[in-house]
Amino acid sequence: MAAVSGLMRRPLEQVSGLLRRRFHRTAPAALQVTVREAINQGMDEELERDEKVFLLGEEVAQYDGAYKVSRGLWKKYGDKRIIDTPISEMGFAGIAVGAAMAGLRPICEFMTFNFSMQAIDQVINSAAKTYYMSGGFQSVPIVFRGPNGASAGVAAQHSQCFAAWYGHCPGLKVVSPWNSEDAKGLIKSAIRDNNPVVVLENELMYGVPFEFPSEAQSKDFLIPIGKAKIERQGTHITVVSHSRPVGHCLEAATVLSKEGIECEVINMRTIRPMDIETIEASVMKTNHLITVEGGWPQFGVGAEICARIMEGPAFNFLDAPAVRVTGADVPMPYAKILEDNSVPQVKDIIFAIKKTLNI
Repeated sequence: MAAVSGLMRRPLEQVSGLLRRRFHRTAPAALQVTVREAINQGMDEELERDEKVFLLGEEVAQYDGAYKVSRGLWKKYGDKRIIDTPISEMGFAGIAVGAAMAGLRPICEFMTFNFSMQAIDQVINSAAKTYYMSGGFQSVPIVFRGPNGASAGVAAQHSQCFAAWYGHCPGLKVVSPWNSEDAKGLIKSAIRDNNPVVVLENELMYGVPFEFPSEAQSKDFLIPIGKAKIERQGTHITVVSHSRPVGHCLEAATVLSKEGIECEVINMRTIRPMDIETIEASVMKTNHLITVEGGWPQFGVGAEICARIMEGPAFNFLDAPAVRVTGADVPMPYAKILEDNSVPQVKDIIFAIKKTLNI
């Protein structure tokens, strides 16, 4: 009662100030955006910004895309800019390449990059080589995009990773986003680029929400092609990955941090041109390297990284051989237990890190 009577005797402004100090404001929740929504947003902004941009592919228009990535774009932009095609990758990829040569900026969607093999002559011989063969006279500003790599339960013919396939070819730029920020920033940069760009998305990431920073919400937000991102700072080992396995690497790093092992996790973002400088600088700091990818081991992205490190200044800083964590060297099995053992898991990354560090 004494405390209450004391409050009653104080001036009203002092009492209200005292009451205000007993409460605190919760920080506003960060905006969550799925990878699917981020790609959709990026394409929408570029379609609005430049009337030369258009999207074509199987079921991209009236059906809103096989994975609903192009949801709402047909209703907004109509038949001339969001175009449903026949089931003929060679045909509509050729149409898109020709349109790019004529001055438009097509986005050519493959329902999955496994089907891009039907159009690989258009992608490599028509799109990738024309600028060089024309002596720089004829550019081909085109984006080839769609889901890449292992999904779930779709077996050998629908589970390949094409990062090494397309990363092998001069004349192409190849990007591989992991989260929503990557997806929006890279698709916008790809559309604005004057070269053919292959955008390797991941079906299993489409529905995954990520925090979307305020700068990524801007219509001017771009992520430069050819620049990696350090997702987690560390001092003991460098872990380099792209696409979905980046998340696995971060999970492994969280587990290992409880044991006193600090991993530096690098999200490549771009396969070609590769940001080897960021990887080299990290290896010079940590003195250890592992690479993680969902694709096959032979002639893979990890193999290229290891070769570049061996040939460059970072090699002399290594305290142990570099180690690759990859998909199994077999066509993807259908059975779930075999499928799980054919792609890198968090436990495989942890094992490789401990092996490299001799723990």
